[in-house]
Amino acid sequence: MDFSTSIPIYLQIIEEFKRQIAIGSLRPGDKIPSQRELALELKVNANTVQRAYREMEILGLVETLRGQGTFICQNPRLVEETKTEMLTNLIDEFLQAMNSLGYKEEAVLELLKERCEQHQISTGQEGSNE
Repeated sequence: MDFSTSIPIYLQIIEEFKRQIAIGSLRPGDKIPSQRELALELKVNANTVQRAYREMEILGLVETLRGQGTFICQNPRLVEETKTEMLTNLIDEFLQAMNSLGYKEEAVLELLKERCEQHQISTGQEGSNE
């Protein structure tokens, strides 16, 4: 994590957990570090980690079981929902940037197609991310 950016640290912590869920490093039911452990590991204030965990509970990413710890929620759709949310956010940021540079839809789509070909991203089934 890069704590030098203008993005609040607690949001960066949440995004890192989302990224780990999306790529499969964290799976539903996995136990995550205690707030104190994570604060020490990241060298941040414990209140910052507490806020991140509280927000993640509100978002339905984690659940805390008294006396047992904090776990990734057992929602079977969590991984796909997290991936879709992250992809949507990236696309929105990209499109806003393209719009601010004056690009039109056709030019953006053509450039995306070229880049997909260069990166060998298949045009298989809709919704497939292979």
